Amino acid sequence: MKPPQKRQATLAKSKLKSNTVFRMNILFFSIFLLFSILILRLGYLQIVKGEDFARAIARTEEVPVNTSVPRGRIFDSEGRVQVDNQPVNAITYTAMQTTKRTEMLEVAKELAKLIEKETNKVTLRDKQDYYIMLHTEAATEKVTDEERAAIESEDITKKEKQQKLDALIREKITEKELESITEEQLEVLAIFREMTSGYAMSPQIIKNKDVTAEEFARVSERLTDPKLKGVNTITDWKRTKTSDLVILGSTTTPEQGIPANKLNYYLARDYSRNDRVGTSFLEQQYEEVLQGQKSVVKNITDGRGRVIDTIPVDEGQPGKDLVLSIDTELQSSLGNIVEEHLRELKAGPNSQLVRDAYLVMMDPKTGEVLSMVGKQIGRDEDGKTVVNDYSFGAITAAYPTGSVVKGATLLTGYEQNAIELNQVMIDEPLQLAGGDVKRSLFNQSLNNRVPLSDTQALEVSSNVYMFKIALAISGNTYQHKWGFSVKAEDYNTVRNSFAQFGLGVPTGVDLPNEGSGLKGRFIAGEPGIFLNLVIGQYDTYTPMQLAQYISTIANDGYRMEPHIVKEIRKASTDGKTLGSVETVIEPKILNRINNTQAEIDQVKKGMRMVYTGNRGSARSYFGDADYTAAGKTGTAEISYYDDSESPFYNKPSINTAHVGFAPYDDPQIAYAVLIPYITTNTKAVPGTTHKIARAAVDKYFELKAKPSEESPTVIKAPYNEEKEATE
Repeated sequence: MKPPQKRQATLAKSKLKSNTVFRMNILFFSIFLLFSILILRLGYLQIVKGEDFARAIARTEEVPVNTSVPRGRIFDSEGRVQVDNQPVNAITYTAMQTTKRTEMLEVAKELAKLIEKETNKVTLRDKQDYYIMLHTEAATEKVTDEERAAIESEDITKKEKQQKLDALIREKITEKELESITEEQLEVLAIFREMTSGYAMSPQIIKNKDVTAEEFARVSERLTDPKLKGVNTITDWKRTKTSDLVILGSTTTPEQGIPANKLNYYLARDYSRNDRVGTSFLEQQYEEVLQGQKSVVKNITDGRGRVIDTIPVDEGQPGKDLVLSIDTELQSSLGNIVEEHLRELKAGPNSQLVRDAYLVMMDPKTGEVLSMVGKQIGRDEDGKTVVNDYSFGAITAAYPTGSVVKGATLLTGYEQNAIELNQVMIDEPLQLAGGDVKRSLFNQSLNNRVPLSDTQALEVSSNVYMFKIALAISGNTYQHKWGFSVKAEDYNTVRNSFAQFGLGVPTGVDLPNEGSGLKGRFIAGEPGIFLNLVIGQYDTYTPMQLAQYISTIANDGYRMEPHIVKEIRKASTDGKTLGSVETVIEPKILNRINNTQAEIDQVKKGMRMVYTGNRGSARSYFGDADYTAAGKTGTAEISYYDDSESPFYNKPSINTAHVGFAPYDDPQIAYAVLIPYITTNTKAVPGTTHKIARAAVDKYFELKAKPSEESPTVIKAPYNEEKEATE
């Protein structure tokens, strides 16, 4: 017999086991019951309600709608706003996919009671179509049964038949009938044409110019009115410039929308027809950066096209901001210098052909364009003389530039083993076969023979030294009154070498439509033209090419790609400081010229002598400068062909140019000045080009010494020249 304690323990274990089994059974039963309910519910939804849900889904559609965001702003190198966005009140209309034209017309009539709308954009076609809408039956009856039958009998598509019928109806609408459209109806039509100009579900701007506070308030108060279905009031923006610098570019307005010649290009990139896009210069070049990312919402519509819900998908981002390498204070100062000298030149003698002047200044080590000035004389509406900004001419206007290219000629001679360092050659008038004489400006006497080294040849701007380099490149040696011949390959040799400096080829500047100049054609039997090529009197070059050329020499032979934008930044978050830097435009080396450092230094030395040597052609302009600089002057004898009606057509004129860099040992700037057709008197050439160069370099170092008051990360007000003058 078990002891009492053992018997009690056995009974306890048996009871515990029995309870556990019972609880497990309840748990399994509960799980079974829940799964049964779930299966029954799923079956009910799929079998009983499945078709109802499918029909509900079929009645809805997700339609993405893009909404415009502010375009990126443009700042100068010091953070001064150059192009901004001005907020303006606007009234928009969004048509549904099922909205009928008659419904839109009713909304237009109601909206016309609340706002004033200009009617100057209403076309004859608009009036004709509107008349047809107002008098559909009468207009349709204008086409006779015979005319209708004739159209129906044509072997064309149904759509084409309808188009011909509509065109015929419009032709039959008389001027008197169109005059019956009242001013009030015309205003309705002006609103209606804006409503129908875009796509369904895409907001169309009805008015964003001169929207009064009263108009904005009246429309806002009635946004829930069914009679104004689709109408909305928003804060839009208008592109504004605080600078008259042309190269900033321009954009279209919402009314203009995407230009027709680029419609497919932009539509393929998710633009809307009425989007504003850049049409010129920086606005065009950096369109993708400035445009920003549109906000996107999805309108959930029912089977009738009615919006039943709106879901935000992407808030969008404003366009990114551009920070330029140009300091507007320097740009304005240099622009004033060029304009002042251009006006003075035009007021002087022999200035009938004087029209424009150019100045480009850049950092030779980075390629940053510090200033890009172009000024052109014109006439205003009253016939008065004005000087307009023509800065884009610095990349499009190309002229023969004369002796400024002789540095490239000398380096080409070294590269082609036509001369050696410090080689002395005789400057003497070259008497060619046929009686043609080629000579240097400083040495006109037929019997005068002047020995010159390479650096001295640059100092006095010897043409003959360069001619003899060209003869050696083409395998010729000068002989008195003997003929010589050159091949097309000889032209290519010189031009390919010049291209290393940026002469005759695109510089790569970040602006659209850059010109590369014109190359004169090879003419067999006229070898003298080849000699003109090496002294800058045959091919044409732009001011930007000249600036890149002298920068390449200043930068020890490295050709840098010029750029006007130096940073791309995110939009400002507080309106006081510039946004964070997203992209820095790094210096880009395009190539290094095929010359040794010793050869480049030799050319620099010769250019230094141009400014400081006893016979330097620019000594009288730069000899007393308190900074070190070097450069080269140029004069090109040309004939005037720009205007065949001019009394000076095909008569001689002069182009003058000047290139240089400073400081000599550690260049910070390289500059090029060009004035075409500076005089009609080839015996008396004004020194205006060299005066501009000196004044520009002086101004640069003057402003550089000026202490900066604020960090360039702070957004500053536009540069005010008058304010600076009073202070």
